[in-house]
Amino acid sequence: MPPTTAIIGAGISGLTSAKMLEDYGVPYTVFEASDRVGGNWAFGNPNGHSSAYRSLHIDTSKWQLSFKDFPMPDHYPDFPHHTLIKEYLDDYADAFGIRERIEFGNGVVHAKHLEGGGWSLDLQDGTTREFDFLVVANGHHWDPRMADFPGEFTGTSLHSHHYIDPWTPLHLMDQRILVVGLGNSAADITVELSQRALRNEVTLSTRSSAWIVPKLMFGKAADMSYRTNPHLPLSWQRKVAQWGQKMTASDPTLYGLPAPNHKFFEAHPTQSGELPLRLKSGDVTPRGNVVRLDGETVHFEDGTSADFDVIIYATGYNLSFPFFDPAFISAPDNRIDLYKRILKPGLDDLAFAGFAQATPTLFPFVECQARMIAAYVVGEYAPPPVEEMYATIRADDQLYMGHMLDRPRHTHQLDYFVYEHDMRTREIPAGRKRAHEARAAR
Repeated sequence: MPPTTAIIGAGISGLTSAKMLEDYGVPYTVFEASDRVGGNWAFGNPNGHSSAYRSLHIDTSKWQLSFKDFPMPDHYPDFPHHTLIKEYLDDYADAFGIRERIEFGNGVVHAKHLEGGGWSLDLQDGTTREFDFLVVANGHHWDPRMADFPGEFTGTSLHSHHYIDPWTPLHLMDQRILVVGLGNSAADITVELSQRALRNEVTLSTRSSAWIVPKLMFGKAADMSYRTNPHLPLSWQRKVAQWGQKMTASDPTLYGLPAPNHKFFEAHPTQSGELPLRLKSGDVTPRGNVVRLDGETVHFEDGTSADFDVIIYATGYNLSFPFFDPAFISAPDNRIDLYKRILKPGLDDLAFAGFAQATPTLFPFVECQARMIAAYVVGEYAPPPVEEMYATIRADDQLYMGHMLDRPRHTHQLDYFVYEHDMRTREIPAGRKRAHEARAAR
């Protein structure tokens, strides 16, 4: 009899995990604090975990983002609006019969590991239920991380997680606005708020700067031609990419932003076709890092200063597991050691799904993880010994992040194409062999 399994969260990671468990005939229940599926992609999600703003379109094209076993519809544009992504996830849940196995409005409040194995889950409805296996899929784009600058700002501060549009939750017209950060959300929000019709004065501040890659090249989604080769050293491929970036006009200094303190692909690039135009049009003032806050005045590292009404911090997110006791499982400094970004060494009845910044695509990445999770739950996959798991974690961290800028957003970076190839051709077959050998030895 397969182990009874609980899944925390009905976002993309929870849905794909559920679908794969369904394929393997595993009895499972998905616990979702909200009243809908979609997690981060459910705009206005009552659980507060959605970071989607009203104008959001995906940055990864549908050609890279689609699940392998459930392609996005042909009529979708290359870069769908978030409402279409939500529709896609609803269709996915319905197509594979997942929705009937989700308990909406009944999130996990506390998860306790039982002596001898298994889990006791305290739920929103006040009940406690026990399961043999637990899949954690609560996402990593919902717990905002704020910058910590010296001094005090007396205007209004807002994290991009809470930004909806120029009128929600703040009325952002005729305002002096500072956006801190240069990721995709920072770029989108800066572009939106710098429209001349809103009469704002918008300044964009960045600590590390970023290479700004276009979303379109030669009339097509630029990432349609992006694919790393798992058979070649990644360092060689980065060298080629660094040479080729000159043809993408991605150097931020072309637009008045500070020079990056890293080479191309040594940090997550920013995708935006509109931000360079806004900067070149004089609609956005570029600045380096903030060094001090003083009332309404913000001082920058180049010696300049300016007064602002609002600061929007687009400064990323923390890895958080509020249902675990912190002494049991947490992610200090945004780091958590997971074998293949899935298994916690020493805990045989626990798996994590979706806890990586996969380049260039997240949906097929979690789908790939879900295949291993389902095989593991039914005993068709076994990990190596704990010591080997930790050694592999260190090796994978060096492979995927050894060249990366040391920042919290890069503590769980990986290359999807290399990861998927490793899982499909090496790790899952090796795990299947280990499982069969273990059964034969009993």
